[in-house]
Amino acid sequence: MSQNLIQNTVAFVKEKLEGAEAGHDWFHIERVWKLSQKIAAAETCNLEVVELSALLHDIADPKFHDGDETLALKISREFLEGQNVSAEIIEPVLFIIENISFKNREEMPDILPVELQIVQDADRIDAIGAIGIARTFNYGGFKNNLMYHPDIHPKLNMTKEEYKKSNGTTINHFYEKLLLLKDLMNTGTGKKIAEERHDFMLNFLEQFYREWNVD
Repeated sequence: MSQNLIQNTVAFVKEKLEGAEAGHDWFHIERVWKLSQKIAAAETCNLEVVELSALLHDIADPKFHDGDETLALKISREFLEGQNVSAEIIEPVLFIIENISFKNREEMPDILPVELQIVQDADRIDAIGAIGIARTFNYGGFKNNLMYHPDIHPKLNMTKEEYKKSNGTTINHFYEKLLLLKDLMNTGTGKKIAEERHDFMLNFLEQFYREWNVD
């Protein structure tokens, strides 16, 4: 694996995501990258595909680009081709970027490449636990969503289009996505890390409701 390529990709992503919303900025990418390396250590995989996918997976998150799900693929392909990366690496990287998202889970193939399993787990782990809570409230504030409303209930089993358009409360997002992620982990390492973070979120919610209700 070319360390120059990884270093160039890091520099490219940092530049592209400068000024990004704090839950989807370079530091999110860096955490997912590190988590991917940690999970990959226990798997037989193409580490170059894993690292490049982790670094590029949010280069143009559709929710910040009018829902355009093709832009990230275009940017990533142009960058990788400019780095003279082979098609044998580019195509699986683009496949991961295209299929990593929670909202696309119903469209996924039955058998996932191990590299996708690794990066998807890493991305989902960064969406739960203390970091996940912080990211969720940051994005809710960014969208000016309510933190919580007792009369607004979570919308479970939303379609992809409903999920993309949803502007529910931040607390509802726990039930609509975050608390579901533990059981969607692919790898043994991912499942182990997710268990602890899932429990942390349950404890947080219990405390949140006590304070909300002034118990």
